[in-house]
Amino acid sequence: MMRYFSRIAVLACTCSIISIPAAAQTPAPAKKPAPATAANAPAAKATAFDPALLQPATLKAKAPAEYDVKFVTTAGEFTIKVTRAWAPNGADRFYNLVRHHYYDGAAFFRVLPGFMAQVGISAYPEVSKVWDTATIKDDPVVQSNHRGFVSFATAGPNTRTTQFFINYGNNEALDRSGFSAFAVVTDGMEVVDKLYNGYGEGAPDGHGPDQGKITSMGHAYLEKSFPKLDIIRSATLVPAASAPAPAK
Repeated sequence: MMRYFSRIAVLACTCSIISIPAAAQTPAPAKKPAPATAANAPAAKATAFDPALLQPATLKAKAPAEYDVKFVTTAGEFTIKVTRAWAPNGADRFYNLVRHHYYDGAAFFRVLPGFMAQVGISAYPEVSKVWDTATIKDDPVVQSNHRGFVSFATAGPNTRTTQFFINYGNNEALDRSGFSAFAVVTDGMEVVDKLYNGYGEGAPDGHGPDQGKITSMGHAYLEKSFPKLDIIRSATLVPAASAPAPAK
């Protein structure tokens, strides 16, 4: 399912969300895509994806009140802090995805200067397939979509799955359409700022990557047609600092 929200609408202070199945946007690929293997995986690790990712219904752990996630990307490193009170459903979903390395190998496929950077379709088609309909309920908007804040992308009410975006600008207009921020970049925003943006808006409105083709063909499609995109090499939970030992 295509997850799209208009930059023009944000600038006009009205925001539209288009809910169109990806399959309706582009014809099916002429030939069956090759299965993802360790040899063509873009992630830093040599093994394939965590098999637990093929069963979304089992990944239901409750997230801590706050937790940090470190991203190692082809553009550099950055860290975000998730606050569960801002968006409990979103924070829990993100926690489970990161714990099982869902984002390793995913590309920032929609990067629009002054607006946002979007990521979250798996590098592995078989993983994308099972998560495409694994939706979560909306959270009320508690924290605004200001610069550096992180929200899930949607295709309409109660359709959040795995895609998220990092705001480049102060996009308060997105608040009124239900985009509930669940985290904020706490270190490395300069890295987020330099993610490759040369391909512009995605299909069908632009010449950038097609979300339906990323979903059905994974990293192979992006590597062939959009090789300059920046990739998440790893996204991992940062261990909480241990409490200092009591003075003797």
